[in-house]
Amino acid sequence: MRSIGEMARDSGLSVSALRFYDRGGVLVPAWVDPVSGYRWYGPGQLEEARLLARLRRAAMPLADIRLVLAGWSGADTDLVRKLLEAHVRRLEAGLSVARDEFSTLRALLESRERPMTSPRTAVTLLSVSAPELAGALDAVRFAVGRDPELPVLAGVLFDIEGGTLDVVATDRYRMAVARAAVGGHSGTRVQVVVPSPLVDAMRALLSGEEPVRLAVDGDSVTLESADGRAAGRCLDHDFPDYRRLVQVPGGHRALVDARGFREAVESGPVVTGETSGPGETAADLTLLEVTDDGTVTVGEDRWSDRKQVAVNRAYLLNALAAGDRERLVLEIGAPTAPVTIRRPDDEHTFSLLMPVRLED
Repeated sequence: MRSIGEMARDSGLSVSALRFYDRGGVLVPAWVDPVSGYRWYGPGQLEEARLLARLRRAAMPLADIRLVLAGWSGADTDLVRKLLEAHVRRLEAGLSVARDEFSTLRALLESRERPMTSPRTAVTLLSVSAPELAGALDAVRFAVGRDPELPVLAGVLFDIEGGTLDVVATDRYRMAVARAAVGGHSGTRVQVVVPSPLVDAMRALLSGEEPVRLAVDGDSVTLESADGRAAGRCLDHDFPDYRRLVQVPGGHRALVDARGFREAVESGPVVTGETSGPGETAADLTLLEVTDDGTVTVGEDRWSDRKQVAVNRAYLLNALAAGDRERLVLEIGAPTAPVTIRRPDDEHTFSLLMPVRLED
């Protein structure tokens, strides 16, 4: 007999998936402890679980998976073969449609006129409070992307407009935005993407209380403080329009004690998420629940009737730490909408976390 953890390890299905398929009557354990409710699987069920894992990876609908499992061990495999062949045809048809659509999208992209960036005839010089800029960088640094295929996300956007500097970072799954006041700039909007190593070098120079000088000259950026100077070239990519990305539908707002909530997340139960690709480690997910009295808690039962949103636990802990306040505001909307972590005293500094769909 295998425990549910052993079955998950040997079959390639997560523990949460095994529970899901048990409740759905797709793969029912051989024995369930009547006292603890713990599930145990017989030796013959490992092959079924591995088959189920393969069908899931092939994105077969659940209704068809039921029939494949039911007919797999029978003498007549004709139904199974027809189900597999039908699913392959659906996938091929879907791939054909996707290729056609992406071909059209590429043609549209190529036909679009790329707006010409006017060359800067003068250096943009700014004065920024060192503690304010340090706090802004600390609030967004955790969200910088690390995917080598998306180099534009491997830095922090410096968006200068009027008397403000917005700094923004995202890795697609989370986004962080913060603002610092600046002096000396009254011209047009200036945007540069500063690579993360240069951001870290700048942050190391922000230990004092005096204002620092920030200069943008074409594709170069320089920060000077009493402790030294950091300079380098910006990333030669267009950062996504973050102002559109932060327009999320309103949700339930709850004021939480940051330290206590962080401890609850660290010690609370988790749901094992799915891997994002070969060789990747499955992430631990935290279930956020809106209780009947309107508070937000760490959920313990995935099958609760309360509103639940699953988020990457490590990302949530990073966002709570970056919030840097004794109390923080959590906004939770639909299960597919980003979770927002805000400072109650600063509307311009916040983090967005993409939820993880608990399909299984």
